[in-house]
Amino acid sequence: MTNVADLIAGMSLPVIAAPMFTVSNPEMALATCAQGMMGTFPAHTTRSAEMLDEWLTTMADGLNRLRAEGVDPVAPFGVNLVVHGTNQRMAGDLELCIRHKVPVILTSKGAPGEVFDAVHEYGGLVFHDIASARHAEKALEAGADGLIAVCGGAGGHCGSINPFALVNEVRQMTDRAIILAGAITTGRDVLSAQVMGADLVYMGTRFINTEESGAADGYRQMIIEANATDIFFTAAMDGAPANLLAPSLLRAGVDLDELRRQTPGAIIAVDERKKRWKDVWSAGHGVGSINDVLSVQDLCDRLKAEYRAARDDLRHFQAAE
Repeated sequence: MTNVADLIAGMSLPVIAAPMFTVSNPEMALATCAQGMMGTFPAHTTRSAEMLDEWLTTMADGLNRLRAEGVDPVAPFGVNLVVHGTNQRMAGDLELCIRHKVPVILTSKGAPGEVFDAVHEYGGLVFHDIASARHAEKALEAGADGLIAVCGGAGGHCGSINPFALVNEVRQMTDRAIILAGAITTGRDVLSAQVMGADLVYMGTRFINTEESGAADGYRQMIIEANATDIFFTAAMDGAPANLLAPSLLRAGVDLDELRRQTPGAIIAVDERKKRWKDVWSAGHGVGSINDVLSVQDLCDRLKAEYRAARDDLRHFQAAE
């Protein structure tokens, strides 16, 4: 991989299935790559370096098999690395990604230039999570090839800035790729993101409700039944702001009013309460438009059809001028 333009040109749609803890896995990632969109998973979902090595081998073998079968296009895959110093596995996980020459590394919680340099040395690309213009400045200084603008409405750990505001601020700073994240669930959303200045999109919650994901059936059903007002924003779980499904919090016996009063990270300091968080599930504001569980292939086919329809509509608007 040499640059972002080449990456996008080789995709059927500029969609990255976002790496989601315990949900994203090689099966879902390969199925997504087979549809010309980027599949990913977080390194920290694996229980050990040995398991990560197995997953990376599975991805390489699977992509080679798809190409040998004549599938075209086959999109590259990405791995999310938490590059903060508190991640004791970071060095080992990075070494494995370098050894396997993972095409795209998705970094979060810190922007160490030496990590970016190591990925660039073997020809990989680095996309880094940002939630503000200041985060973007640091990532650009470190050499990020693209900025993942995690806006208000994204599932899991997220920012709170409106996507129009954040994309406009960041676009004034750089012409490097912007990957927009936050309540994107349809092909029309993908085109809208491009029109507002993004190059690719991060789509997470919509991919939870695929047959290949690692999500529990109850998780998928809760997303089907939820709407945007069922998403609860808090930093109490681990100190970082996150969007969670309120029904899963209530089922775990969490008092939402009490949670609103908690200081960031307070919950994780109480051992007897940590077990309640095991089945607390995250999701973004886009849940209200998710009403089914599909195979990755069927979902991607739908996204492509929606994108084409939206593009045709846009042409009609232009023709009417």
